[in-house]
Amino acid sequence: MTKSLSARIFIGLFFGVLLGSIVQFALADNAFFGGTLVTFASGIGTMFVNMIMMLVVPLVFVSIVCGVCELQDLKSFGRLGGKTFGFYIINTVVAILAAFTVAMIFEPGKGVDMSSSGSVDITATELPDLMSLIVSIVPNNPFSAFTSGNMLQVIFMALLMGGVMKSMGTSVAGAVKGFQTANKIMMRLIGLVMSLAPYGVFALMFKLGATLEPEIFVSVVEYLVLILALLLIWIFIVYPIAVSVFTPVSAKTFRDKTQEQILFSLSTASSNATIPVTMRTLTDKLGVSQAVAGFGVPLGATMNMGGVSIYITIAIFFVANAFGMPISNDQIPSLLFSVFLLSVGAGGVPGGGMVMIGVLIYQMGLPVEAFVIVAALDRIIDMVLTSCNVVGDTAVLTIVDQTEKKYQVSQDSVVVAKE
Repeated sequence: MTKSLSARIFIGLFFGVLLGSIVQFALADNAFFGGTLVTFASGIGTMFVNMIMMLVVPLVFVSIVCGVCELQDLKSFGRLGGKTFGFYIINTVVAILAAFTVAMIFEPGKGVDMSSSGSVDITATELPDLMSLIVSIVPNNPFSAFTSGNMLQVIFMALLMGGVMKSMGTSVAGAVKGFQTANKIMMRLIGLVMSLAPYGVFALMFKLGATLEPEIFVSVVEYLVLILALLLIWIFIVYPIAVSVFTPVSAKTFRDKTQEQILFSLSTASSNATIPVTMRTLTDKLGVSQAVAGFGVPLGATMNMGGVSIYITIAIFFVANAFGMPISNDQIPSLLFSVFLLSVGAGGVPGGGMVMIGVLIYQMGLPVEAFVIVAALDRIIDMVLTSCNVVGDTAVLTIVDQTEKKYQVSQDSVVVAKE
């Protein structure tokens, strides 16, 4: 069992939380355990996440260029891109509507008086404009896009370069081979870093267990359970069933193949940091083509935010009800559209959903004091919603890959018939 990476990650996660909790409840007053050891674990965990993040941008760029170059023709690139983008949008919209339905039925926060909570300032931020989001995809400085880790801009540049290289054919065979070699190197580096995952996960979860304050959950258990239950239903029921319906992969097999991905994303709470694990899950475990995975995973880490959609929707209804300012029917359409835009703009970094909820709280005129409650609960929710996001990426791309395989079979049949 200990030879399995996913099993070792789980062991690290479990013992990290367990020992961290012991420190919080029994050894918090001890300067070494409550201070030095927690700080040390925080540093180790941060170094591990930074190692992953260090590889994300070059991995994304190289893998997308390779993926486009491996496509049969540029027509297939347009078809693949359209389907991937469309499925991601559908996934986000369905998640928002499901969360909205649940929020309307259970009315989280109703009857709870949170008006006496502490205060916090939220900087005024405009809701994202769709046109501005589209315009910002094209970078005015490629080096800035790489250094800032702007995934949409990196994806755009990789697609552009891959498309141009593909159009030039055999004249750039050397460059294509160079990118393929670079991709192999990146995957080897990812394997090296992933071998350290059990230790990094242990450090991250030790800090969480040692610093999380359980008393903050007492008055908001319903809100917490509602979000986590819906996220878990999405991870273990909705996505596996969707995959089993549209592909030959059974729901049980899909759950088994995504275990490592779920455990890793739980500890990092970052879709971007989980990109390498998601790619390996797709290509090595589920047999998805490099072209589909290389193009779809980075895009999904940026815009396929089913988990964030669920989180934001239920959180904003909870805040409105708990602070005595329930959302009216005429506010619902604009609210749901705003949630959609915010979900896409949340990015794949830890705490992205919390930031977007803060923006929405401000824009809807809700009490800024509500942000304290959201922030207090965010870390544990963020872990599960990230797993929901990345499993959603895997589910969508498994389905997209199956449609590509069916399309290829039909094209081969047409060629045989003509012959």
